[in-house]
Amino acid sequence: MTDAPVTVSESAARRIAEIVSADAGKKALRVSVEGGGCSGFSYKFDVVDAQGEDDLVISKDGATVLIDSLSLVYMTGSEIDFVDNLLGQSFQIKNPNAVASCGCGTSFSI
Repeated sequence: MTDAPVTVSESAARRIAEIVSADAGKKALRVSVEGGGCSGFSYKFDVVDAQGEDDLVISKDGATVLIDSLSLVYMTGSEIDFVDNLLGQSFQIKNPNAVASCGCGTSFSI
């Protein structure tokens, strides 16, 4: 059990480490929440080279995830996972705060 406000699964940590290592100069995956999407909010994923002053830094198995303080309000209690199945590969956020989500898996409402 962890006290971290957001957790990262082992499969997500492995994939993040692969992505970041393949992009010279980049150090982390930034996950943020933006207004928009078919359910009101959407997740955005960016590979970045530096962290911001207000970022939560999550380190696991050689991977680093950054979440800004505003996005953290919407993501507290979530798990970042990476799924590889017949439908394809994608990062998925298991967010207990979301009351509805879209079939695309990246849009949600609170």
